[in-house]
Amino acid sequence: MKHIFLSLAFLALASGSLCAQDAFRVRVEQPQHGKVTVTPAIPENGMVPAGTVLKVKVDVTDPGWVFDSGYELSVSGGVFYPTYKESMVPEFTVKVDHNIMSIGASIIEAERLQGYRTIQDVVYAQPGVKPLKYDVFIPDGAKKLPCVVIIHGGGWSSNTEDIMRGLARELIKGGKYVVASIDYRWLNHGDGDKEPVQMHQLIEDCYGAILHIQEHAAEYGVNPKKIAVTGDSAGGHLSACMIDLIERVGDGGFGTQKGVYQFLPTYMPKGWTAAKAKKSLRAIQVAAPSYGVFDLGTLVRFAENYEPMGLVAITPDCNVPDAEIREVPQYMVLGTLDRTVGRKPMEEYLLRLKGKDQNAVLDIVDGASHAFFDWKPDQRTKDTFAKYGVPYAAKMRQFFDEVFY
Repeated sequence: MKHIFLSLAFLALASGSLCAQDAFRVRVEQPQHGKVTVTPAIPENGMVPAGTVLKVKVDVTDPGWVFDSGYELSVSGGVFYPTYKESMVPEFTVKVDHNIMSIGASIIEAERLQGYRTIQDVVYAQPGVKPLKYDVFIPDGAKKLPCVVIIHGGGWSSNTEDIMRGLARELIKGGKYVVASIDYRWLNHGDGDKEPVQMHQLIEDCYGAILHIQEHAAEYGVNPKKIAVTGDSAGGHLSACMIDLIERVGDGGFGTQKGVYQFLPTYMPKGWTAAKAKKSLRAIQVAAPSYGVFDLGTLVRFAENYEPMGLVAITPDCNVPDAEIREVPQYMVLGTLDRTVGRKPMEEYLLRLKGKDQNAVLDIVDGASHAFFDWKPDQRTKDTFAKYGVPYAAKMRQFFDEVFY
């Protein structure tokens, strides 16, 4: 009898999941120093008719504080894995087609947004469903400054450039750098593309973003001949690729000809050849790939469909140039509590760099876990960033100074 009841309960749950819901639960979370207004108003029981489009408006109520982002916090994939969908403007809409844990806002100290301006959502290419874009953080009075390009993490299949805005704000302190935080395609079908996106295409996206930034250097106050790259986790891998793989930029295709594995940037200025793009990308003079994946053994799990030579082509550890050919100084960090990236592979990458006579540093961050350079609306992430991200962003900036200043 117990088994029958369990079976009936399972069938009821399954049939409920298959039927369209009439309403979904929505909660509004009011931030400190601000107010979130939702129209139409959320009923007392929190249940909102399916398909309703909510208009959300965020107001800052206290002096000395400013709007950082509005957000929708949801659970995706049928498991308890909360994800933020953020808006960088204080008025936005939310479509109610799923249960929403909360709609809210991040309000931060006004001083965090002083001394620079931001150009958001610059679209540099659209090779698939998703427009590829970046944000630029420009210090007041910027003129021919080196540019730091940030590449976000997220397993090559989640997050956007918005998650790195905390790091961008730290790297522009002192007014020595313009910072551009870039997005790229997600692996496989994550963006809704019919054909699966592969790892080498993400590398091509990132090279394309850098070329676009160089093309618009005068507009941003950038010296296009002085580029640094950084990124965390998956972005750590991609930023290491940016500086290590420049010799592989070309128009020979990636695996379309036997033994040829070249990267053609997703975006190139009008009339440019691959050879000219390669020459321009040599402006990448320093990198800070944070807690990234640099070895064949780990990457094969995310790029298992590649031929052996194709896998070698996307692996930083296999492509470090001799310092006599080209210098690729790199500053790296890894938390002692990081359970996502192994310490041994990072130490082996450090040894590979040093074996090529490259300037390389690996700082072990006591007590830190993975992704401490991320910035999200929740206070826990902000506190983690303040504890670890802020001081190690300063050390990263100092490493860049040694190259550019």
